[in-house]
Amino acid sequence: MMSKRVGIREVAAAAGVSVTTVSHSLSGGGQLSDATRERVKSVAEGLNYAPNRLASGLRSKRSQIIGFVSDEISTTPYAGNVLLGAQEAAAANDQVLMVVNSNRNSRIEDRGIEALLQHRVDGIIYARMYHQAVELPAALSGVPTVLLDASSDRTDLSSVVPDEEGAARTAMAHLLEAGHRRIGYLGNIDDIPATRGRLAGYRAALAENGIAFDESLVTVTDSMTTPGRDAARRLLALTERPTALFCFNDRMAMGAYQAAQLAGLSIPENLSIVSIDNFEVLADALLPGLTSIALPHYEMGRWAIERLAAELAGDADSAPQQIRMHCPLVLRQSVGPPPR
Repeated sequence: MMSKRVGIREVAAAAGVSVTTVSHSLSGGGQLSDATRERVKSVAEGLNYAPNRLASGLRSKRSQIIGFVSDEISTTPYAGNVLLGAQEAAAANDQVLMVVNSNRNSRIEDRGIEALLQHRVDGIIYARMYHQAVELPAALSGVPTVLLDASSDRTDLSSVVPDEEGAARTAMAHLLEAGHRRIGYLGNIDDIPATRGRLAGYRAALAENGIAFDESLVTVTDSMTTPGRDAARRLLALTERPTALFCFNDRMAMGAYQAAQLAGLSIPENLSIVSIDNFEVLADALLPGLTSIALPHYEMGRWAIERLAAELAGDADSAPQQIRMHCPLVLRQSVGPPPR
């Protein structure tokens, strides 16, 4: 037989206080002593009391539910940290995260957004994997929304993305500090912000160090392992081959490792390699370990929730912000000085 749900009146009776006192104790409102608040919370926990979110939401006009809409959150290896950051921030705000994954199907996305709005979510985190420029769906017009790993021309929307150009500059700075001057770049062929930003960072780092851009040292292809291997083989076959390779992502870097092996080159004695992603399952597994720039997935997930909370609360700093988040260097063993 199902046990009867414990309500606020049962908590009040057990604690010897009024229903109003229980409500204030658990919500943080009212003028109550710390001792009273702690006693009521202890009684509520002992009775396994769970507040009725729907009723409290109707009173406060807040559901404490945040919708999280993504294109491929369930199929990318980076989704775990994005969701963890968002969920931990939501939990700290006493919010629940409801996740919709569209798998890049606009019909599924539209139905998911409709369902979230029917649940009276307080706001939406609109996420895209791999940093894309987006247009917000019409259904979200007027709904408090923060873009995660996505950007827009709209200045009335807060957004957070990795600093793609800064990440490339950091990767290049590490190679340049090691003494490399002839650095090849394995770039991505897709027309997305990450592609443009990382190439811009590569070129800027060369210019800042007085090194002329050499188009023969740049090759673009699909950002996967096999295309990366083929692209790296082309660069390593040059008469004056590069002493280091900067790769668009870790999968291309793995292909570069394979190309080095096929060419009889040791890493980092004959060739240094650095990339962007810090996909740990891959970067730690390669021998030697791959030095890579970490994309701040956890931090972006957390920031998006906190930004939405600030905007919902109308805090002093609640004006929309467009953030490019720093991407740190994770040192392993794939970079050394250039060979003599």
